[in-house]
Amino acid sequence: MRFGLSMPVIQQIPGRVQPWETAAGAGALVAVAQAADRLGFSHVSVCDHVAIPQSYAASAGTVWYDAAVTLGFLAAVTTRVRLLSHVMVVPYRHPLVVAKAFATLDHLSGGRVILGAGCGHLKPEFRSLGAHYEERGAITDEYLQAIGVAWENPCATFEGRFVQFREVTVAPRASQQPRPPIWIGGNSRAAVRRAVRHGDGWIPWMVLPGGFAELVAYAHELQEQEGRGTPMEFVAPLSVSADADTAAITAQIEAWRTAGATSFHVGFVHHSLEHLLERMQFFATGAGLTTSL
Repeated sequence: MRFGLSMPVIQQIPGRVQPWETAAGAGALVAVAQAADRLGFSHVSVCDHVAIPQSYAASAGTVWYDAAVTLGFLAAVTTRVRLLSHVMVVPYRHPLVVAKAFATLDHLSGGRVILGAGCGHLKPEFRSLGAHYEERGAITDEYLQAIGVAWENPCATFEGRFVQFREVTVAPRASQQPRPPIWIGGNSRAAVRRAVRHGDGWIPWMVLPGGFAELVAYAHELQEQEGRGTPMEFVAPLSVSADADTAAITAQIEAWRTAGATSFHVGFVHHSLEHLLERMQFFATGAGLTTSL
């Protein structure tokens, strides 16, 4: 089983962010990423918002680090942990811009990128960026196809409803061939359909094992209907409390595995950088991650 984790500091949501995170910066990010790298965690993730409207500042906060830039920074201070955008809002950017940024990151990191992608939800942010909120699902599907075409073909042509390009090259080429994996975020059946048709994995958030199991079963039905033979990654959200012991964590893991999880995205409750690093060490030892290196 593989276990990744969300980076601290990079999203500062009121009511969730810890006081130490508001004053932290590059040093804390380096410490956590290098600990994840050393302890055997499979990935670290950074989320995505571009410009939070003031009407949402009280609920969403305004500090959201840029995903591609931050993952590039983390790539330079790590050697093996994978680099996940969890999740990038696909309709916000032209697909060639995304293909370029993440192919470059994959090239420079030695093939460690996972593109986590979603269709977004914050309507005023769509408006500020000139993106189409009402058609975001259809745009996301088409843009994901276009990104794949740009990654998989040295000379790429795409003709869609929302985007077109002809005989273009995105280079440097990604190290992972034919392309880096794509994990789709979202808790809906539409997100699962998108994952089956355009991705390699599904990574929901704030879902319970029962609902997770239902949607994993739905994904398997779609895979069979569409003749998809390649396996998918089903990434469960695993929340680890500040005082959870090994037995409690193991019980959670088994519940998610029974629900169909193939890997995990871990959220640690913590009250300081030192406490987070201690909890990461405790978890890695209990889950056997350190012995896998």
